[in-house]
Amino acid sequence: MELIRGRHNLRPHHHGCVATIGNFDGVHLGHQAVLGQLAEKAAELCLPTTVITFEPQPQEYFDDAKIPPRLTRLREKLRALQRYSVNRVLCLPFNRALAQMEAEDFIQQVLIEGLGVRYLVVGDDFCFGKGRRGDFAMLQRAGAEHGFEVVHMHTYEVNGGRVSSTRIREALQAGNLSLAEQLLGRPYRMSGRVAHGNKLGRTIGFPTANIFLHRKKTPVEGVFAVEMFGIEGEPVPGVANVGTRPTVGGTRALLEVHLFDFEGEIYGRHVHVDFLHRIREERRFESFDALKAQILRDAEEAKEFFTARA
Repeated sequence: MELIRGRHNLRPHHHGCVATIGNFDGVHLGHQAVLGQLAEKAAELCLPTTVITFEPQPQEYFDDAKIPPRLTRLREKLRALQRYSVNRVLCLPFNRALAQMEAEDFIQQVLIEGLGVRYLVVGDDFCFGKGRRGDFAMLQRAGAEHGFEVVHMHTYEVNGGRVSSTRIREALQAGNLSLAEQLLGRPYRMSGRVAHGNKLGRTIGFPTANIFLHRKKTPVEGVFAVEMFGIEGEPVPGVANVGTRPTVGGTRALLEVHLFDFEGEIYGRHVHVDFLHRIREERRFESFDALKAQILRDAEEAKEFFTARA
């Protein structure tokens, strides 16, 4: 899969494709259905598939105070898209220039001149361009004039409701990891590089792998039974905390994972952590001893979960 960073990096060989546009946050079952729809048309027309996405996501640019938690960072999103027959990803930097671009110019410069789109799949509520003037009807008119077909995404439902990134965030925030997994088609996962922490866990016999989340908001918070991939013996079970660690005066959200029966050195390793079961919310304890006692109970509950699951 080829990543094209910005419109200025489009080349003549990128011209001619089937495409879709969206945030694709989470690359959930609904997104996967769209990618399948795209792949079928690509095979019929003998053209590559292109996903057009934005970084940051438009809502993060326009309303920093009310941004939803990211399900996937760009690297995680690209890794997921790679699994679904996507040939190219055009990642457009969402900045002032793009925010002020007229809808007609976006169609002309990106879709027609830049990509030579032959078939485009978008949500029928998709809006774009300055003042959100561009819509599905405008795209269809442009397609009729310039020779490309515009169709809407098929709705994908699970348990009587539409699969969406918002619904997944709500499930994660409620601790309903089972529903989130049904909507994603896989357990919810966070990825990152293992970094050095303050090593307080070592003092109580609970060393942790620390992963900075690089998100303004996190979609999960609390203590979880998890599995880690990307290390020897994967998947390795463990117990994890996601939060700011208020008992020890933390301020920055961090993912800390204590792995069961694991001795390896993994600093600097890029790992993936699957969230399987929520144990409790994060809270502040009156003392470090009280925190230590709770960590022991959390670890036992996580081990019981894995025993029951085996």
